[in-house]
Amino acid sequence: MEHHVVVEKLCGCAKRKNMPQIKTLDDKENALRIARAWAQQCNDSFCGKHEFDVVEVDDNYVISVGEGSY
Repeated sequence: MEHHVVVEKLCGCAKRKNMPQIKTLDDKENALRIARAWAQQCNDSFCGKHEFDVVEVDDNYVISVGEGSY
């Protein structure tokens, strides 16, 4: 079964870093690990205008983009 990691909205920082908006994996645990790592990387290295978090939707993980700094 495929599991997707999806970035809800690519902000300017994500676009400048050529971050992919979706990644497909075969393992749900690995998808969660990747999603958490992406969200943490965004929080640590982007400009701070947005906060990134991981939300599970069905068997997929969405990296949500919220207003406000991390």
